[in-house]
Amino acid sequence: MGVVISNELEAEQAYVDRAYECLEAAKERVFDLTSMVEVGKGGTNQARVERDAIWDSVSTRLGQLNMGDAALVFGRIDQNTDSEIFYIGRVGVWDDNQDPIVVDWRAPIAESFYRATGSDPMGLERRRHFVSRGRSLLALEDEIFGDIEKFRDGDNSSLKGEGALIAALETARTGRLQDIIGTIQGEQDEIIRAPISGVVAVQGGPGTGKTVVALHRAAYLLYTHRFPLQGQGVLVVGPNRLFLAYIEQVLPSLGEAGVEMAALGDLVGAVRVEDHRDPEEVSRLKGDLRMVKFLTRATKIRQRAIREDLRIGYGVQWLHITVEQTAQIVAEAQRRFRTHNAARRYVEEEFYSTLALNSNEPLDKRTIEERIKGQIAVREALDWMWPVLTPSQLLNDTFGSLALIKAADPKLTDEEANSLYKKREKSSKEVTWSASDAALLDEALSVLGPRPGKREEDAVRTFGHIVVDEIQDLSPMDLRMLSRRSLNGSMTVVGDIAQATGAWAHHNWESILRHLPDRKEAQMRELTIGYRIPAPLMELAANVLSEAAPGLKPPSSVRADGEPPIFLEDSHSFDSLPDAINEELKKDDAGNIAVVAANSQVEEIETLLNKAGIVFGRPNRRGLDEQLAVVPVGLVKGLEVDVVIVVEPKRIIEEQIQGMRALYVALTRATKRVIVVHSQELPANMEIKSG
Repeated sequence: MGVVISNELEAEQAYVDRAYECLEAAKERVFDLTSMVEVGKGGTNQARVERDAIWDSVSTRLGQLNMGDAALVFGRIDQNTDSEIFYIGRVGVWDDNQDPIVVDWRAPIAESFYRATGSDPMGLERRRHFVSRGRSLLALEDEIFGDIEKFRDGDNSSLKGEGALIAALETARTGRLQDIIGTIQGEQDEIIRAPISGVVAVQGGPGTGKTVVALHRAAYLLYTHRFPLQGQGVLVVGPNRLFLAYIEQVLPSLGEAGVEMAALGDLVGAVRVEDHRDPEEVSRLKGDLRMVKFLTRATKIRQRAIREDLRIGYGVQWLHITVEQTAQIVAEAQRRFRTHNAARRYVEEEFYSTLALNSNEPLDKRTIEERIKGQIAVREALDWMWPVLTPSQLLNDTFGSLALIKAADPKLTDEEANSLYKKREKSSKEVTWSASDAALLDEALSVLGPRPGKREEDAVRTFGHIVVDEIQDLSPMDLRMLSRRSLNGSMTVVGDIAQATGAWAHHNWESILRHLPDRKEAQMRELTIGYRIPAPLMELAANVLSEAAPGLKPPSSVRADGEPPIFLEDSHSFDSLPDAINEELKKDDAGNIAVVAANSQVEEIETLLNKAGIVFGRPNRRGLDEQLAVVPVGLVKGLEVDVVIVVEPKRIIEEQIQGMRALYVALTRATKRVIVVHSQELPANMEIKSG
């Protein structure tokens, strides 16, 4: 490593300034495209289509070229083979002669910027990292690969651009996750550039950057496989909408704004699904694969013969159909059709055909249908035999009747059946479902199939690549739902077994991967280096982890320095909390602060802060907009803030089904300080004296 002298800093600043000039020129050229097609009042449809296509291209390209406050260039590589120099940056930029001024970080030539080591320089003579603030260069860092003494032979784990990395890590948080393209490390880059086919599963402890790695991988795949991914689509799935708001700026900052981002509930159409899940025991039942048979039986219950023979007046005669005949129609429909709604038209035709055959004189079934299909008795008979159902209607009806619940699965205990019961609403459109119901609604759609005439509306959207974060908490039913949306089995799934805290907390990756596409053997990758959390804070978290998940190793922190955790003990409740917050807000390095507590204590904390006149925000779809936020421990996973104030650890442990793991999650959110406020006795593994 070497610090670069000032005249070189000036030269590089001049190059960066030129790069920005070329970027602005590129924007002007993009705007000029809009004048290629002008459509007047008498313009043709083709001209209008061409205009719209150009505007779409302009919008996409401008999104890629819009840097905002982010740095355009973050380093350069000097090759020792042909003495060529390439500047690596956020997007590719060319001059008027179409010579490259900046190479896109995803281009193959840029790989060595992230992956070269002393033992494998990948053809580099020098790698230079830029430390920037907006358009201004603050410092340069050089790695000279020709000087082998500066490297430990065979060491591939040393930090790349350590100064730039530490500067980025110590920058105050904004309430939104930021990209890391200027400081991607070798083990992260290997995952980002992994082949697209099959499932890439990434185990990463807190602070290892697994979320940003997964998002950068999505951007890399879209760049490398623009066709067909742009048409097939890329989906990013997060654990809740707060998390999605937290990460929503990353992909646009990388020039990829067309990626769909969703929580599981967002993937179910035409219903309202909240972020919260049911109580642990109910969520576990609803996430069990036994619900596949439950919903299949619940649907089959709705396929039945009429209760008594039916007679319908038809002119001067009676048309009739027997219970036995309708039973035969239902049995044949069950045999012929895979999905429920697809058989409705067949049932109708057989119903009218049977009426025609049973008449005293030859009648045409089409004529019969046209004349009697509007009669209440006919509609009631057909809807009894084979109703057209939406997933919401099926679940509203089934969960609204203990008898139907038990009929769908006779093996359910009374306690389990009662836990599934939910008062039936008159209209299924009025039901607000929990996140635990999302996979059931999706499974119901798979069993029911699209409604007649609604095939496009009821279709399940599939994607060419799916990214899933915090996958360790998803149930088998959730994973089945995600697999259904994979077009070709290409997925990137990231998580941390040590942070598995939900009702379906997995204890190993095998129990996750068995429910995902298996067209190709899954690639297991691991992130071992913690970048976010200073070593003193990681030490506290590691002590908790030793009890939460014995045998699991915490990541190694690259930040050896840092403040030790602070413990504030109250004789009653958490009286010291307002003072602790105010002290933090006064500090020069005050950034984002999260007060993390057991769900049952959030309201009490909010009341306390209101009385103290402290402004705070709540986690919502807009993310952590306020500098201070009060966050239930169940929603804090995946977030990153400067300071975490953990309230009453014992209460968190008692209330969460995976209490120690939930506490581990809470303690690993901070980049600077952890403060523990408590009145109850601390767990033995947290009894570390503050310095």
